[in-house]
Amino acid sequence: MSHMTYHPLRQSTANELHARPFPTVSAPARAAFFAYKSADGETGRDEVADRAHLFQLLDIYDVPHPAEEATHYFGQLGPVWVKWECHTEFVTYTAILEGLGDAAFNGSEFDIFPAEWLAELPGRTLTSTSLRIESGLEAEVIENRLSDWFVLESLAVSRVLDNAAVIAGDYRVDNNGHLRFAIFVPASTGRRRVGRIVQRLNEIEVYKTMSMLGLFRARELSTQLNLVDADMSALVSALADDQVPAGDNLNVLLQLSAKLESHSARVAYRFAASKAYSAIVAQRIEVLRESQFEGRQTFREFMMRRFDPAMRTVQALDARLQDLIARAIRTGDLLRTTVDVERQGQNQELLTSMNRRANLQLQMQKTVEGLSIVAISYYATGLVLYVLAPFSMMFEVPKGILTACVAPIVVGLVYLALRRIRRQITH
Repeated sequence: MSHMTYHPLRQSTANELHARPFPTVSAPARAAFFAYKSADGETGRDEVADRAHLFQLLDIYDVPHPAEEATHYFGQLGPVWVKWECHTEFVTYTAILEGLGDAAFNGSEFDIFPAEWLAELPGRTLTSTSLRIESGLEAEVIENRLSDWFVLESLAVSRVLDNAAVIAGDYRVDNNGHLRFAIFVPASTGRRRVGRIVQRLNEIEVYKTMSMLGLFRARELSTQLNLVDADMSALVSALADDQVPAGDNLNVLLQLSAKLESHSARVAYRFAASKAYSAIVAQRIEVLRESQFEGRQTFREFMMRRFDPAMRTVQALDARLQDLIARAIRTGDLLRTTVDVERQGQNQELLTSMNRRANLQLQMQKTVEGLSIVAISYYATGLVLYVLAPFSMMFEVPKGILTACVAPIVVGLVYLALRRIRRQITH
């Protein structure tokens, strides 16, 4: 008995690997499949509404509900097996019916879903498919069926899983609004393998459709990027024009950068999702292990011609958007450098002006000091002459000679005194 303490999600992570089993299908049979996506918002779903809508369908057929937090369901509604799955962005329903019905691809396989119930889906239908599973691998019989059911110009046919089946489809919407797929299987192919083929075809279709959503977003973005690209080129050209201030160019660049970031925020998730979904499409086709049937194009070749160019368009627009963002960053660096150089020049001019003002103030200060020496010396000389007046009379020294002798001494002393004061202030 183990004494380890388990993570609370240990059992959930283990169960998740087995939560979506493949259906089992016995030929002859038919299958109906559709997927819908929330009409509001770019991502996510209303899980409560999706689950409630499933419960409405189960109530119509008086079938017990799964757990309240269920994200998948597989059960029998009358004679029909129905599979329900919740994914990150979309919800899928698959109905599997025994027998081939009255006529090929007449849409009767969708009768399990009431019209009123379909009209109240909590979202909009992305895609829907009608699948017909017949017994036998006779090439001549298959060729006749393909000519009757599909548009040969866009038909994809291949042998899959080491000749366990032949699959076919033309990816065109028929008069009932569904895409058609046919599966021809020999008696030796097991029910589980047929179920996996049905699931793979439906997965290829829904993930292909989800990937294509990015193409239409890319087309919308292309027109907007053309405008931004033209404005960016004009801005770069304006950098060499000395008549336009760098600050004005920087404001224009900020507006362009804001537009680019806004575009990036709107398409980032969709472009990333298209990349992920297209990888799943390629992986699902890979596991089918296709080989050619009577020289016709395989599903891989069909996707290479019709689907891959669309995904390359999405990737090209994403790369262009990122390139424009990088150009805006480089242009911003150049503009900031230009602005810094202009500011340094302005600062240098300011410093030069301040130096001139300082020199003027110094000259004025020296002038004032000189005048101060003269004024102080004048009054000091007068005071000294008053003090020496008696001696001048005693020794009969003329006042002019006495003033001439006293004035230089007084001026020198005043000069030395002011100089000493200035030194004390500066130190």
